[in-house]
Amino acid sequence: QVQLVESGGGLVQAGGSLRLSCAASGSPFNFYIMGWYRQAPGKQRDLVATITSGGSTNYADSVKGRFSVSRDNAKNTVYLQMNSLKLEDTAVYVCYAYQAGRGTNWGQGTQVTVSS
Repeated sequence: QVQLVESGGGLVQAGGSLRLSCAASGSPFNFYIMGWYRQAPGKQRDLVATITSGGSTNYADSVKGRFSVSRDNAKNTVYLQMNSLKLEDTAVYVCYAYQAGRGTNWGQGTQVTVSS
């Protein structure tokens, strides 16, 4: 099991930037696939970005070119840099960690609100 704690959410104007952090503890971090989902009110949870233990990344089409996911294995932390934020990026962002045989662990989520 790995415990995940997100931080860095908040209120930002459209066009602005935020960086989310997800700190992991309780289990070796290096072997997990990490990533971010988001869920807006009344909508399903959507995958935003993933990063493998080797650093390969994948993004939802809606955030490509604007968001960047990275990880610091020495700090057991994964980041989501969000630039050029749009109103439709408003959601609760949830960090996750997945490892084959261990399943998926979830953070509690952090609110991102983009205003006009």
